[in-house]
Amino acid sequence: MLSKEITLVNSVGLHARPATFFIQKANSYRCSVWIENNSRRANAKSLLGVLSLGVRQGDSVTLIADGIDENEAIEGLCSLILSGFAD
Repeated sequence: MLSKEITLVNSVGLHARPATFFIQKANSYRCSVWIENNSRRANAKSLLGVLSLGVRQGDSVTLIADGIDENEAIEGLCSLILSGFAD
């Protein structure tokens, strides 16, 4: 299991459109992926779960991946977040 903390830089946080990009990317990995914000955890492959966290610009979140491609999942999701969801 791997985890990494990262800060959202895009202007709207994980609002509907960026959250959709995020879960599509998370679903491209075979491992289990979670996202934590303010000690609340959600399945990163669930749109409703991710939206329920209410992640805003400047919030730090922890990404957690467990499984065969966990390294790739953490790296890919961090790259997406740092790009401002430009991928």
